[in-house]
Amino acid sequence: MKERRFETEAVHVGYDSKEHLGSLSTPIYQTSTFTFESAEQGERRFAGEEDGYIYSRLGNPTVTALQDRIARLENGEAGLAFATGMAAVSATLIKLTKANEHILCSQGLYGCTFGLLSIMEEKYNIQSDFISMENEEQIREHILPETSVIYVETPINPTMKIIDLEMVARVAKEYDIPVVVDNTFSSPYLQRPIDLGCDIVIHSATKYIGGHGDVVAGLVVGKEEFISDMAMTTQKDIGGQMSPFDAWLLLRGLKTLSLRMDRHSQTAETIVGHLKAHPNVDKVYYPFDPDHPDYHIAKKQMRLGAGVISFKVRGGKKEAQNFLNQLSFLKIAVSLGDAETIIQHPATMTHAVIPEETREKMGISNTLIRMSCGLEAWEDIWEDLKQSLDQIEVAEATY
Repeated sequence: MKERRFETEAVHVGYDSKEHLGSLSTPIYQTSTFTFESAEQGERRFAGEEDGYIYSRLGNPTVTALQDRIARLENGEAGLAFATGMAAVSATLIKLTKANEHILCSQGLYGCTFGLLSIMEEKYNIQSDFISMENEEQIREHILPETSVIYVETPINPTMKIIDLEMVARVAKEYDIPVVVDNTFSSPYLQRPIDLGCDIVIHSATKYIGGHGDVVAGLVVGKEEFISDMAMTTQKDIGGQMSPFDAWLLLRGLKTLSLRMDRHSQTAETIVGHLKAHPNVDKVYYPFDPDHPDYHIAKKQMRLGAGVISFKVRGGKKEAQNFLNQLSFLKIAVSLGDAETIIQHPATMTHAVIPEETREKMGISNTLIRMSCGLEAWEDIWEDLKQSLDQIEVAEATY
């Protein structure tokens, strides 16, 4: 089939209504198992000699449609769907590592990914190093004979630091090490790591891909051989498969992804300018802010800056929490990418599992706030932020 533009593929690819009784919307195949026409057909399918569905833990038509669509949107060969983003991260890292190996990571990760790496170190002696990945020499210096994976978030959660994916992929190929990229903060509409030379892409599909705060899910995209092998080993035997209904929700979300990402990004860029001008905001972090230290990298590899902004308020932890408590209609909640603007305190919420000293090295201070701009009018978002920022009073003892 001819490859069409992103917006069209996000609506159509991976589904043919003629194969589903003409249903315009992808049907929800809410079944745990599938029947065989004969015992011999069942034997052939279990032996891998005949294509077809067996059991929804091993494959489901609704989930397949989603997997095919996300693979096309990321320009990968195949996709695999999971019940949560962390199930996707866990399965990928388990598949790519063995005991006593080493993972090289960007210097900033989602708190639960950090927690998973700690478990892997404790149980299997799989060591992890966290570096800024600012240049090729630094990456080469930290690659060990045991390094089996390079794992990158960009933009990094929640500091919004940008990693040059082409540069990382170029070095990794010298050592034949796969590069895994958590692309959650960008979505395939804004950034395609595979096009930049990386090998595997992970999404917490809970976020921008779902887009409505009503589903928890994860997705992985990569080479056909890798994805197929992971599906029939790591995922099949450990579990974490996505339900048909959740797949249907994500297919629905993908249809409006480009529209929503344009709006999220436009609103964020506008809010950034106002935050930078407010006297009670010490620092703002946003990829498409010309003052961002990695702005030139973001412009090179991202279409837009997406909808997440991080910023530091004046004072300390008390002032940061009071700021959140004074908000009127903006919601205090973790996650991102929803229609509603949501805002949180990473040091005590999403990244609380990370030791304080490590958090500080990652740039996650007690005054850092992370906000996901929703689809409301930007004027209303800013008015609520401003009235709460205006109320910050910093005592002398805070400094």
